[in-house]
Order: sequence, then structure tokens, then C-alpha cells
Amino acid sequence: MMSDELKEKESHDEASEAARMFRAIAQMGEVGILVLDEQNRIEFANRMFSQITRYEHEKLLRQDFTNFLEEKNRELFLSLKKECYACTTKLRRVIEIKTATSKPAFTEMCFASYSMFSGEKKTIVYLRDISVQQKLTEELRESEKKYRNLFERIDQGISISTREGKFIDCNPAFLKIMDYESKDEFLKIDITKDLYVNPEDRKEFQKLIERDGHVKNYEVEFKKKSGEKIPMLLTSQAIKNEKGEVVGYQGLNIDISERIRMEQELREKHGFLTNLLESSVDCIMVADMRGKVLFFNKAAERLTGYRTEEVIGNIHVTKFYSTEAAKDIMRKLRSDDFGGRGKLENFMLTIYGENGEEIPVALSASIVYEGEKELASLGIFTDLREKMKIERKLQDTQVRLLQSEKMASLGSLAAGVAHEINNPLGGILIYASLLMEDFEVSKDPRVEDLKRIVDEATRCKEIVKSLLEFGRQTESRFEPMDINKAINDGLFFLENQVLFHDIRIIKCLDSSLPFVGGDSNQIKQVFMNMMVNAAEAMSESGGSLTIVTGVDPDGTTIFVSFQDSGMGILPEVQSKIFDPFFTTKAVGKGTGLGLSTSYGIIQSHHGNIDVESEPDKGTAFTIYLPISIEEIE
Repeated sequence: MMSDELKEKESHDEASEAARMFRAIAQMGEVGILVLDEQNRIEFANRMFSQITRYEHEKLLRQDFTNFLEEKNRELFLSLKKECYACTTKLRRVIEIKTATSKPAFTEMCFASYSMFSGEKKTIVYLRDISVQQKLTEELRESEKKYRNLFERIDQGISISTREGKFIDCNPAFLKIMDYESKDEFLKIDITKDLYVNPEDRKEFQKLIERDGHVKNYEVEFKKKSGEKIPMLLTSQAIKNEKGEVVGYQGLNIDISERIRMEQELREKHGFLTNLLESSVDCIMVADMRGKVLFFNKAAERLTGYRTEEVIGNIHVTKFYSTEAAKDIMRKLRSDDFGGRGKLENFMLTIYGENGEEIPVALSASIVYEGEKELASLGIFTDLREKMKIERKLQDTQVRLLQSEKMASLGSLAAGVAHEINNPLGGILIYASLLMEDFEVSKDPRVEDLKRIVDEATRCKEIVKSLLEFGRQTESRFEPMDINKAINDGLFFLENQVLFHDIRIIKCLDSSLPFVGGDSNQIKQVFMNMMVNAAEAMSESGGSLTIVTGVDPDGTTIFVSFQDSGMGILPEVQSKIFDPFFTTKAVGKGTGLGLSTSYGIIQSHHGNIDVESEPDKGTAFTIYLPISIEEIE
């Protein structure tokens, strides 16, 4: 009897010792441990479970564990508990439990059951807090969902492929680009053979990506399902295994057909615009807002003499016009008073060519804007040299027309006056000569007075003769004539005269000069008049007379130039030299009818006389005559 009691006491002590040991071990772990009775009441809870649930340890004991579970998890727990009783094996599940805070805890639960000696069943629950892992898992799952959504919805082709040339995956956009409806069909193709137009491009792609680990903006041509070629832009990254070996590639496949089409259109438009600007007869320059030239067309090259390649990006606009002019142009462009803000029209300007030539131009300019920002300035420079030359010619023509009308009127007047004066002069000369003969015989001292009367009357008769020649209305006799011969004939009569002794005569006569239609006597008279005038201009100190003949560049006229090295003609006098009775010679040494008579003769031959002169630098008279008789008539 005592022996049985002793054995029972020893057994009880051992059980108590085992229980204490279990509790000590349970408190040491990093997992929550519960012992539940058959009614799911908590008989034991370690400190870790208290930490997981945020409840004080004392308040947990005898609590119904299912109160820590949501309804759906409660049913799951009861089902797992029943299953655990039936199979007596451990079961593991992830179950969310309530905590003292509003934030639930995700736990990984492991269930086990055992039976007491009394037959009562106990449930041991191990709980590992996986809230952090669960959060990361959820975030990862959400991230994968977003990236999958992006993968599926992005309008650029995305693909994953092996090194061997098989696709592992691709998005719908890539299928659409390549004209495949079935993804399975597309994943079966051989990338090198079926996708690349040029297989060598695939080899180069692999060489680059395996060397650098990535490829960016690699242009290739792919083949669609139909065989149609399509330009693509690849940006890919190598996929590596744990050993760092490249096992595949993933990246973007962008269809650049539209970009290439737009680039082609842009090139064509740019080419058209460039051709348009290059075809302009006016100089066009574009400069940035600092004044550096960005565009310089062919007309600008012709106008200035500079080459485009030496101007663009190297030359400032002040190379072509002064800094003050540049500032004035920008000031007016930015004002509203000169054609509106950003515009300037018909601004008169002088620019400088490469050789230093001053070139008059009309500038039309504008500022190129991007919003309110000034990007550049554009200038169109119209060369005014030809226009000004034409205007001068027109002005000269008008002057000559007035001169011709004046000469015609004066000619008629001179002829009438000459006839009226000639008869009385003839009588004066006859009677003065008779008296002078009588006075010479009788040695009358008044004979000197009579000689003076005869000399002055003779001079008046010469003037009358000139007036008659000036106003003569008889038709000229036109026939083919040799201009060079007319010059030489005139020189034959003049070069031995005293007036020409200190004059060096230089002849540059064109031996192939064509004949002109004209009155040779009248033309010879004009040439001799020109030579005499030149000699008289050099009578004090001598000089040179250069006579040049040739065909004018227009091919329809010949020219004869008489260039002396004399005193020249003052600018204010040049417009009067063809007026009748105007002379620059001393009183009594000229009638003032030589040039006006010459002018009238040349006009009657449908020609023209130009004069160029500078004081102390000499004078050049240039006579122009038409070549063909038909043009004269």
C-alpha cells in the first residue's frame, strides 16, 4: 500500500518536473506557443505569444482562442484542429489573428495534438509572426501585378529570350508589331532565322550585350509574319544566372517606322527649304542672337565673296557691317515703329565684301521667336548696285534727252541767227579790206585799226561758220566705215602740230573691230575735236593721250575712249560741257561749240558720249556707236 502511494508520488513529481521544464523551454523560443483544451481555452501561453498579440500574459489565460480569429479563420482553425485530432500529425497554415491594436498579425501556425492520461485531448499551437514577411510578400505580389499589368499594357514591344534564340515571353504590343495573333506561335520562331532580316545583326547584338551587359538604341530590321521589313530600335539587358553567366536577354523592341518616315519627311522639307533659300537671288543670312552666322546661302557667297564653310559658326555679322549698324538694326527690330515688332523692311545699309568693296543693299530682317524667346535673326540683303546703275543710266538718259531737245532748238536758232549775221559780216570784211588796201598805199596810220576790224570780223565769221555747222539740217551720208582708220587719219593731221609736241600718244586699237555705219567725215571731225580738246587740257605741262577701241560686252556697240592726263573737269562743270557756247577755255580761245557739235553728230548716229573726270587726274571721253547699219536706221 505504501509502495503504491510512493510510486504515485514519484510519478506526480516527475510530471511536475516535466511541466516546469516544458514551460522553461517554451519561454526561450522565438515563436508563440499555446496549449489549448478541448474547448479551445488557453491553458498555457508563452511570452512571445503575448508579444505577438500585444495582450498582457495574465489576460490571455482561460481565454477562448477562437476569439482571436476572424470568422473565416475561426472555421479554418476548427477544421484544422479536427483534422489534427484525426491524423495526429502536425499541420501548418498561415492564419491572421487579432491583436490588442487595430493592426492584425500574420502568423504561420503549426498544430499538434496529444492525449492526457485522463483521456482529455490537448492542442499545442506554435505561432511564428510573419507579418513583416507577409507584408513583403504582398508588396512583391502587388509589384509583380503592376509590372505584369505594365508588361501587358505598354504599347512598346517587350520580350524575354534565350541566348540560343528562342522567346520565353513577350507582351501583346510586340505580337501586334510583328503581326502575330498567337503568342504560342510567336514563341516558337527562331529569332536569328525568322526575325532578323540580316542574321549578322543578331550576332553583333549578342556580341555587344554579352560584352557590356546591355545594349541601348541598337537599330535593326525585323521581318513581320508576312515577311514585310520593319525598322526596330532595341534596348536590352543581359539575364545572368547565379554564376554570373549570361543565359538570356530582356528588353524593349520599339517600332521606329513612323520616326523614320517623319525624319525622311523632315529631310525632304529641309532639303526643299534649303533649295528654296539657296535659289534666292538675294543674299540670305541667319544669325543667332549673339551675332554668329548660322546660315549663308549661295547668293550671299556671290555678293560678299566669302565661302559658306568659312562663314558659318566662325564669322560675326559685324564682319559685314559696322557694330553701330548692327545695334541700330536690332534696336529697330525690337521696336514697334519700323514695320512691327520683330520686323524691319527696306533698311538701307552698306555691307563690306571680302575684298573690302562697299556694297549698297536693302535689308529686310526679322527675329525668329520660340514663344517669347528670341532664337535667331534672319536677314535678306538685296544688292542695289545694278538698280543704282540703272537709275543713274536712266537719269543720264533723261539728261541727254533734255540736252538733245535743247540742242535741236538751239540748232534751229543758231542756223537762223548765222544766216542773218553772215551777210552783214561779209559786207564789213569786204569794205574793211578795201579801205585797208587804200590806207596801206597811202601809209595812213589808221591801217592798224582796220586790221583789228578785219581780224575781229574774221573771228565772228568763224563763229558764224560754227553756228551753221551746229545747226545744219542736211542728212548725213551713212556707209560702213573703219573706226580705227578714222582715228589714224585724224592723228595724221594733228600729231605734227605744235599743240601735240609734248603729248605722248598711246594707241590700243582693236584690230578685229567691226565696221559701223556712219558718215566718216562727221565721225572724223568728232574724233579730231576730242583729240584737240585733250591736247589743250595738257598744253601747259604735257602728258599722255590714250586712245582705246573695242567691242562693248553687250556685243551690239563699239566704244572709242580718249583718256588724257590733263587737269580734269570740276564736278559742277561736267553737266554743262555739252551745252552750246559753254567753254572752260580762256576768253577768245574757244567758241564753246566743239563738244556740243560733236554731241549732236554722235546723237544723229544713234550713239552716245560718256565723260568721266577728276580734277588733276585727267578726263576720259567714251563714244559708243552701234555696230550694224540696220540698228542705226
